[in-house]
Amino acid sequence: MTSSPAAMPQNPSAHPPQGFAGNSSTEDLRTAVDRSFGITLERLKALVAIPGIAWPSFDRGPLERSAEAVAELLRGAGLDNVQILACDKPDGTPGGPAVVARRPATDGKPTILLYAHHDVQPTGDAGLWETEPFTAVEKDGRLYGRGAADDKAGIMAHIAAYAAVSEVLGSALGLGVTFFFEGEEEAGSPTFRTFLEENRELLRADVIVVADSSNWKVGIPALTTSLRGLVDGTIEVQVLEHAVHSGMYGGPVLDAPTLLSRIIATLHDDEGNVAIGGLVGRDTAAVELPEEDYRADASVLDGVRLAGSGSIASRLWTKPALSIIGFDAPSVDAASNTLLPRARAKFSLRLAPGQNPEEAMEAVRRHVESNAPFGARVTFTPGESGNPFLTDTSSPAASLAMWALGEAWGVPAVETGIGGSIPFIADLTELYPDVQILVTGVEDPDSRAHSANESLHLGDFRKAILAEALLLARINEHGL
Repeated sequence: MTSSPAAMPQNPSAHPPQGFAGNSSTEDLRTAVDRSFGITLERLKALVAIPGIAWPSFDRGPLERSAEAVAELLRGAGLDNVQILACDKPDGTPGGPAVVARRPATDGKPTILLYAHHDVQPTGDAGLWETEPFTAVEKDGRLYGRGAADDKAGIMAHIAAYAAVSEVLGSALGLGVTFFFEGEEEAGSPTFRTFLEENRELLRADVIVVADSSNWKVGIPALTTSLRGLVDGTIEVQVLEHAVHSGMYGGPVLDAPTLLSRIIATLHDDEGNVAIGGLVGRDTAAVELPEEDYRADASVLDGVRLAGSGSIASRLWTKPALSIIGFDAPSVDAASNTLLPRARAKFSLRLAPGQNPEEAMEAVRRHVESNAPFGARVTFTPGESGNPFLTDTSSPAASLAMWALGEAWGVPAVETGIGGSIPFIADLTELYPDVQILVTGVEDPDSRAHSANESLHLGDFRKAILAEALLLARINEHGL
């Protein structure tokens, strides 16, 4: 997601909140971050070399080594209370190992929880990588490797920021700090809710910083203030008891893939907007994304017209988006001349902030069942769901975060949304209803998280560390 700075409003929350300006520790923190940046980078490279993948089909050994390596980094940063914890999944197998470390608050200071995850996505097709996925390589100001950006850089940003604040403030640091580095986020966080419930007091905080998002573009920081929610499920159409010869019986009855396609065609209007009644959507994005930038970032082919109405940023962040992500039907190479009796598709619906997932799922069900063509038997099966998220941008933590980002980058930070979902944030808000949640990150539009040639912009990584150090120092000094 990229944009020209001229296209973005000057957000007043990017300016220093009253009482935060002119503190002499800013340059001290910058010096501390710069002095240790080489070591931070080498430690990040070492983490990238550990292929910790939490998917059940992968060897668990590297994932456990990853947790041990992260725990050792926390001990090296002066944390004494470091634990590796895990909960069992419903099937009895162990969940991903999480690393938790705590520095208790003193003198009535608040506590901040710093979240990231140490597990990574599988590499995918190795032939698409220009470097070895688990060998971190510096090239043209970026660090390439699986997890270099998502999310081992988030771990190192948290640790390096804490180290810089500890060095500069020394005994004046009374802020409580809890590190929570999950070990199964890329596998869908299957034990996250159970983990929170079992460790509710251990993880209790006044502010939570989730370092797993992206900045607006290289050189322009962002606070992610909205996330779309998600519901998915399957739609199955059946018209025959069994397959029959298409020549002998074709004509009076339409095959299941054709009828399923007719249902799918009703999910969007002629402009490409989601056409399901009862869904929330707003054209309220705070910044604009030029069409040429979106086309480049999303690799849209020349001549393909963009779908939907309203600003592109709103279509990405504050409006629903529905995709068909799977289709069960014989492959072309295996096709025979038969009328297929049944066909099934999986849908994925991204929800705008403010949308209740249960109501959205029911809206899809009603739409699908009311649009069954030719009396076909339609079966709707709900799947997973996750709540959207909207930051209270008037909160003290959000205002301070916007200031810290702008101070570190030297340009005003912007408020952005993310079209994707982080479902576990809903668990955090439910179990800790009074907590202030900040979603930050070290990625940029060229990071290619989850894809081949994932990378991290090193200049922005350094600034992200400084921004978090400023945030910690100011909360320590002024509270919330």
